[in-house]
Amino acid sequence: MNKYLICGLGNPGSEYADTRHNTGFIVLDALAKASNIVFEDKRYGYVAETSIKGRKVILLKPTTFMNLSGNAVRYWLNKENIEQHNLLVISDDISIPLGEFRLKASGSNGGHNGLGHIQQLIGQNYPRLRMGIGSDFQRGGQVDWVLGRFSSEEVKILQPTIDIALELIKSFVLAGINITMNQFNQLGKHTSSSQSPIEKTD
Repeated sequence: MNKYLICGLGNPGSEYADTRHNTGFIVLDALAKASNIVFEDKRYGYVAETSIKGRKVILLKPTTFMNLSGNAVRYWLNKENIEQHNLLVISDDISIPLGEFRLKASGSNGGHNGLGHIQQLIGQNYPRLRMGIGSDFQRGGQVDWVLGRFSSEEVKILQPTIDIALELIKSFVLAGINITMNQFNQLGKHTSSSQSPIEKTD
């Protein structure tokens, strides 16, 4: 049976709920809700299981705190005997505007502490979905920005991107990273514009 690990990055605890740095958690919570499953507190993370057309999908929200996310990812990959190319990590990204996203098959951590720790432990050859949170902060204000909560207006901009991310995850499981990148990355550049997020521009 094909197995997949979908890991959303964030920090555990109510004080971090709905913060920009927890965008990975927010996406997985939406996926769990849509799939009618609930997370259980297990080793290194909150874990839920579902299946997509017969393929086992494990959702992971690490409880290690962001800077040690690699511990959770490595443990669950090994425990479930999941191949690394069947791992998808979802993170926030300040270099991408709010309402946009980028899907990549591999690459550097881009200065993201969670991706950085994963890279230390398993290398950088794993797919990742980077969800834009924007960078509307003054110099030196990055920490306060990423640990701040989304405003109601920002949530309205983010929500269509979350909806697309759920479809993207299904595609990743069923069709693989390359087809999914080809299909979705164009959408990721347009979701924050005024047009419908599902439409592509010419």
